[in-house]
Amino acid sequence: MCVKGLNIIAVLFGLAASGVLQVSGMRVYTSGDVEAVNGTDVRLKCTFDSSAKINPELVIVSWTFKPLSGGRVDSIFHYQQKPYLPPDGIFKKRVHWAGDIMGSDASIILREVKFIYNGTYTCQVTNPPDVHGPVGEIRLRVVKTASFNELLYLVLAIGGGIAAVVFCLIVIVSCRRCKRKHRQRQLEGDEEVPRKERKDPTAW
Repeated sequence: MCVKGLNIIAVLFGLAASGVLQVSGMRVYTSGDVEAVNGTDVRLKCTFDSSAKINPELVIVSWTFKPLSGGRVDSIFHYQQKPYLPPDGIFKKRVHWAGDIMGSDASIILREVKFIYNGTYTCQVTNPPDVHGPVGEIRLRVVKTASFNELLYLVLAIGGGIAAVVFCLIVIVSCRRCKRKHRQRQLEGDEEVPRKERKDPTAW
């Protein structure tokens, strides 16, 4: 019995080492905490990494929502070969597919978010045989106005864009000035070419 048990363990170990036995797993990545201003659109980013080759006919994406105040968990989006949007409820005509299955992207967009959208959103992706793995979570906070950090990022982005434009203009103007100076020097050089001395016919 012991010998037989050892033989079985040896066979299983050999199969695992050769790759015949593999533990499949799906990894899902989300943006964690997200803040959005009331009435604006927000992208809930969800990407995945599968150890198996992606098959667009088998991949399933499920999004759920749990209110901040608690209560039941509702399904708000489903994808299986094509997106299935919520036919009713608070998310009707507010959820839009923004993903790309072959690009390992399962993101969605919420249009014109409201305060009642505060809560936890989960993204689950399966790609047989990868059907097990943790779900991704996003905690959405809808606010009246953008936070200081977001305003700071916006100011920095605008300032950076303006600085880049000014830098490009400076480079263009400098190049044009250099070309003008070069041409002017060429013209001045042509005018300063010494004239040939004329031979005096009376000189012997």
